[in-house]
Amino acid sequence: MDLSFNTEERAFQSEVRSFIAKNLTGEMKRATALTPSVFSDPDIGMAWQRALHGRGWGAPGWPVEYGGPDWTPAQRWIFESECARAGVPNVNVMGVKMVGPVIIGFGSPEQKNFYLPRILSGEDYWCQGYSEPGSGSDLSSLKTRAVRDGDDYIVNGTKIWTTHAHHANRMFALVRTSDGPRQQDGISFILIDMKTPGITTRPILTIGGDHEVNQVFFDDVRVPVANRVGDEGKGWTYGKYLLEFERGSGIASAKLREGLRAITELAESDLTGRAIDSPDIATRISEVEIDIDALEMTELRVLSALQTGQNPGAVSSILKLRNSEIRQAVTRLGVDVIGHDALAVEPMRPLYKLNHEPALPEEMLTLVPEYLNGRAYTIFGGTSEIQRDIIAKMMLGI
Repeated sequence: MDLSFNTEERAFQSEVRSFIAKNLTGEMKRATALTPSVFSDPDIGMAWQRALHGRGWGAPGWPVEYGGPDWTPAQRWIFESECARAGVPNVNVMGVKMVGPVIIGFGSPEQKNFYLPRILSGEDYWCQGYSEPGSGSDLSSLKTRAVRDGDDYIVNGTKIWTTHAHHANRMFALVRTSDGPRQQDGISFILIDMKTPGITTRPILTIGGDHEVNQVFFDDVRVPVANRVGDEGKGWTYGKYLLEFERGSGIASAKLREGLRAITELAESDLTGRAIDSPDIATRISEVEIDIDALEMTELRVLSALQTGQNPGAVSSILKLRNSEIRQAVTRLGVDVIGHDALAVEPMRPLYKLNHEPALPEEMLTLVPEYLNGRAYTIFGGTSEIQRDIIAKMMLGI
């Protein structure tokens, strides 16, 4: 694999750097640096999405006919890496990287014409209605039901761990429209306007003290049949397709590398009493860096496949598994580097909106919240146990 850039690619790298320098405001950068979650606050993330859309870069992985920039794998890699190095906000990944590809692959012309431009522009902010109480890793056992009534479905049930549902104006959801011999049968994929009467969103505060996830209740909610993506009863197929993109369509290694770099600099500073001098800390930094190198090579292979129109397939489970484990290793390392200073942690919130002097220097503020928030990395998007099962069955034939 040739990882050197040619003249055109180096020119593109300069173009990306110039765009970031012009459009990434100080507020955006600071807010991103002080956001412990993988999700930016909507006011920050959507501002960046609008800037990208104005340049035609709003959806790097989409086909050009739907607004994608028609980049080569090398250009995609350069863009993602430069964004990570610069500390740009995360956009609404549930729109661009999750429901968008499903609508492109299986949606009607009317759905494509309506939703895709709104995802690109940031007009719509999406959440994901998959997990339910009792139906998380065993998602096929979901019980939220949609009963046909003329041109509508009447939806009743509940979804849980719904990230940013309190911000979202739209949800994509898996619902049961019929009962079949297999649990996977009879599930449909629908698009829901979150302002529809009968929807109630209740916050769930997690271990870090943040309000990131919610439980959403549906009481006789009417959803037009026209909002169903693809065929009735084929939602399990579309849902799995979406999860492959969720798990395997990004460039996680660049952000992991930046996170490790920041922790290494902190370990080398007097703020931590030069924690780097501890053989344990120094060894762990090296081990994590090697893991990131290996992840990066796998991502490059997947990126090349995506660029030819292939979905990631089972290798997305490898990426999700290793990304989750390495993220947790980085967050553990960060907490160990600052040591007893971790006891002065602020409750997790939008730290860039604090109206008082924090107890820790800014470069330490997010380390404990990131560690606490990161306990969920090996759960959301499919647990590590589920990923290993997929790898064993689809790649090893076990």
